[in-house]
Amino acid sequence: MRNLFLTVCCLALSCSLLAQEHTFVFTPQWTAQAQFAGYYVAQEMGFYEEEGVKVQIVHPSVSQSAMERIRTDQSQATTLQLAQALEIVDSGIQLVNILQTSMNNGLVIVSRRGKDPLKQHGARVGIWNAGFGQMAICMSQIEHLDYEWTRFVNNVTLFVSGALDATLAMSYNEYYQLLQTGMDLTEENVYRFCNHGYNVQEDGVYMTRSTWLKNKDGAERFARASRRGWEWAAEHPEETLDIVMQYVREEHIATNRVLQKLMLEEILRLQVDRESGEREFRLRPDMVELASNLMYQCGMLKKTVSYNDLIAR
Repeated sequence: MRNLFLTVCCLALSCSLLAQEHTFVFTPQWTAQAQFAGYYVAQEMGFYEEEGVKVQIVHPSVSQSAMERIRTDQSQATTLQLAQALEIVDSGIQLVNILQTSMNNGLVIVSRRGKDPLKQHGARVGIWNAGFGQMAICMSQIEHLDYEWTRFVNNVTLFVSGALDATLAMSYNEYYQLLQTGMDLTEENVYRFCNHGYNVQEDGVYMTRSTWLKNKDGAERFARASRRGWEWAAEHPEETLDIVMQYVREEHIATNRVLQKLMLEEILRLQVDRESGEREFRLRPDMVELASNLMYQCGMLKKTVSYNDLIAR
């Protein structure tokens, strides 16, 4: 009887250790919204469970960013824009891309009163405190625009109030917030980076190389289930919005379903590669090279970062 008890205990311990090995704490780079819908779907639809990986989704807080959680091993994976990842690798932290969701760049500059952003030399332009504006900084240097960058937390309020001449915005987020204020946005006063030689991929899932090396199998399972979540979201947008709004309410995020619907539609559009017309879920070597060369040219990187520096192999 005693031997049977010990056997049961050993089996239970083995199962517990196996579960821990495949547990992922995943932290998106921002608060709950449709930008991360595929991961919420994978969790709620049981895709992670079916892959045998236990996932906990923990959003960043005011006091602790997603990357800080990665650095301190509190989270195993996060989402980063490609340009962010290049900066982090350049700083000495090795990263591995295990899944690429964005195939296109969603960054825009919005100017006031129908003015062309490329004709506003010396304009006061809003840029996020948290970054995300690398391509805009490169463009402003290359075009000799001499923008006066103004850091913000909420650019919509600053821009609408008239405190800024122009502002950076994401086509799936602040752009729609500005439209909801009644602002007139046209091709004359909206500069879309993806249409002007700066079409650099954005969101992908990254881990530190050391964390990835410890659990390659778990990383592959997580990536596979996450991709399935995004594919399901593309086929079931209304059900996906129900799931997104559940997370939004739980995190007490001030938003609305209309905005989240627009965000989801745009995020899904940005996932389709322009050349193939498919959701490829892959990091493109040419876009890594483009982003790296632009950022190096503009003094944002000490050296270029290659595709091979980022891929899981």
